[in-house]
Amino acid sequence: MAKKRVCFLYIAQHHQVWHSLSVAVAMARGWPDLKVEIAATTQELLDYVAGLMKELGGAPIALVLLPPAWMRRLSGGGAPPKAPMLIANALRLGRYDAVITPERTTALLRKLGVRHPILVYTQHGAGDREGPFEPRLRVFDLVMAAGPKQRDRMVGEGWVKPENCAMVGYPKFDLVDALPQRPAPRFEKSGPVVLYNPHFHPELSSWPKWGWRILEAFAADDRHNLIFAPHIRLFETSSSEERAAFKRFAEHPRIHVDLGGPAAADMTYTRAADLYLGDVSSQIYEFLRTPKPCLFLNASGADWRGDRSFHHWLFGPVLDGVDTLGDDVDRAFASHDSFHAVQARGIAETFDITNEPSSTRAARAIAQRLGACA
Repeated sequence: MAKKRVCFLYIAQHHQVWHSLSVAVAMARGWPDLKVEIAATTQELLDYVAGLMKELGGAPIALVLLPPAWMRRLSGGGAPPKAPMLIANALRLGRYDAVITPERTTALLRKLGVRHPILVYTQHGAGDREGPFEPRLRVFDLVMAAGPKQRDRMVGEGWVKPENCAMVGYPKFDLVDALPQRPAPRFEKSGPVVLYNPHFHPELSSWPKWGWRILEAFAADDRHNLIFAPHIRLFETSSSEERAAFKRFAEHPRIHVDLGGPAAADMTYTRAADLYLGDVSSQIYEFLRTPKPCLFLNASGADWRGDRSFHHWLFGPVLDGVDTLGDDVDRAFASHDSFHAVQARGIAETFDITNEPSSTRAARAIAQRLGACA
């Protein structure tokens, strides 16, 4: 009997690889009756995956570059648009028995008439924003949840049926823990390290209104070192001129700038920082894997109290302005004890971590749906 074929699909940015690659490796190693393949829309992304797999010690996984090449050329070397690539590869993807993806655009395959493979959504974060809780979730045959917070909201709001939801923990942690830790940024002067991590959402991000003022405040104040590592999508399409504007901060002895490199995806900065400064990114939960001080930026003037999309803003002080940012950072450090307990509860609700690796739990959930034996 032929092996069932499963495809781990990557059609977006490299940070999404971290949310399902460990599942692919666990499945390839633990379920020999399944043929595991990884498909991506750029050679750069496939090379990135291959490098990570080599560091993991390898696994019997085939790497597939999806056509057409002309669509990549039109994209100027970046990731081609997701929907056209799905349309171009609908028949190819329809030959798999399962398509596993960390993003929701793949739900389009059903509209394109692709019926055979089960569709699996692994998530790519465990944040609070309402955006990920939406109708496309109903299209997937299996949806992963990192913990009870995510599961209960998806099921309670009717986006996912209980039998189609698998609570598996956070496979990204498995990958981070299995790989060598990247060296943290080094600063000329020792001192507390702040991670400023603005989101890309234009209406909720602190960057459009306050970003440059925040960088200038840290440049002028020698109390703290700063890692500026925004969400990868914030400057994804920025021009060389726009990026050049950061040169004066990139050469600053107390500021490290990364607009989307590998370290922005692999938790290097969330582990290295002593305080998180941000708005609505789900990276706050990766930072709080170990409870530490946080400071949040309400640049949009959101009426956030009682809104579960801003639940993480209970984990530290919330600022409505940045005129006294250096002092506010010091106060956030000083007041952390009063937020420690609520942070610990938030992490327990967000990540269902057990002695069994999350990637193995996720792989088993998919294999069981396929009727495969372990």
